[in-house]
Amino acid sequence: MHEIVIRGGTLVTPEGLVDADLAIGDGRIVHIAPGLSGGTEEIDASGLHVLPGVVDAHVHFNEPGRTEWEGAATGSLALAAGGGTTFIDMPLNSTPCTVTAAEFERKRAALAAASITDFALWGGLVPGNRDDLGALAESGAIGFKAFMSDSGLPEFPRADDLTLFEGMQEAVRLGLPVAVHAESEDITAGLSARLIAAGRTGVRDFLASRPVAAEVEAIARATHLAGETGARLHLVHVSSGRGVAVAAEARARGVDVTIETCPHYLFFTTEDVERLGVVAKCAPPIRDASERDALWQAVADGTIDIIGSDHSPAPPALKSGEFFRAWGGIAGVQSPLSVLLDAGVHARGIALPRIAELLAATPAARFGLRQKGAIRVGADADLALVALHDTTTLTHPLHRHPMSPYRGSSFRGVVRRTLRRGESIIVDGAATARSKGHLITCSR
Repeated sequence: MHEIVIRGGTLVTPEGLVDADLAIGDGRIVHIAPGLSGGTEEIDASGLHVLPGVVDAHVHFNEPGRTEWEGAATGSLALAAGGGTTFIDMPLNSTPCTVTAAEFERKRAALAAASITDFALWGGLVPGNRDDLGALAESGAIGFKAFMSDSGLPEFPRADDLTLFEGMQEAVRLGLPVAVHAESEDITAGLSARLIAAGRTGVRDFLASRPVAAEVEAIARATHLAGETGARLHLVHVSSGRGVAVAAEARARGVDVTIETCPHYLFFTTEDVERLGVVAKCAPPIRDASERDALWQAVADGTIDIIGSDHSPAPPALKSGEFFRAWGGIAGVQSPLSVLLDAGVHARGIALPRIAELLAATPAARFGLRQKGAIRVGADADLALVALHDTTTLTHPLHRHPMSPYRGSSFRGVVRRTLRRGESIIVDGAATARSKGHLITCSR
């Protein structure tokens, strides 16, 4: 007798789509085969597709210290409602930022007390903390995040080239990757100051202050330093096809680089930013339709490796008023799978195994979360049961503040149930979790 048997679904496995039952014991997948014998609990998945739970490698849940922006309780609930079972939290915008082992432990404890999904943590790479990276690694950090442009927080200063170079050297010694926000500070800061001085502070002015050239230049510099040091580089939220192309050229030269983009770059264009206003403000900014189309091509052909939400909300008071000065950041942790199913599978014919690769398998593998990311015997039973052809409209996002550019959007493909290590934590949009998530550390 198995603990749980999921019957009648179509499993999205690394080998392709499989019509089979799935048995769960002690939180892990123990058997995959048609017609499995009964379980203590049985879940009818007839007509549903069973995907690996989303592993969102890029969220800002701000525990501890800025939970009025977002916290792990509401953030993980929204993640789970969107089919997510694991997140990797960024070292900011929590207060203090996670740049030492002591701050890592404070964050771990806060997340463990609040999150209904499993989680892992990035450490921060900032000027002056190179000697802290080893202790962060020992605490369980899966890698180190740096900003090449102003982060918006004085307590998390940008990494100059020497900081990035020496940080990469230390990360190589520790066997961990370095993630970078790749925009040129010289270009973005200089253009911003010039436009503000001229009184040009509208939507199009902000977009002009962060051109694709700023992203391309920084990606070229980061990949060069990674090649020189031998670092494993992860480029977060690449917003342009031209940025992807520069990273792909570096990879062809032998640089160990993975490329992440975000659902908002695949779903919206600059025209949407003008229509929606500050709720759609982020950095790098959302680009025009030609860049969006180039990103979709890179998704389809395998050039882009990972899709993360970059969920980075703020209280409504900070996302109001003059566009240029309002806080940037997209609230979107509930929507990555919805976007990929609707605009990827249904609109562009991208195969479901490719979606599972982008949202689960590759982030889990890249960041050493060995038990996550795939439907296979021995893996954690982290699953999203999806009605592929049903339609839903996102009217009430479950993250802390309802402000989201996705609010009001309709998606074809509905998450009916999310299981974390075999426990149903969301059923038809309602929380059913009885236990909290665990810290998952990197298997180096």
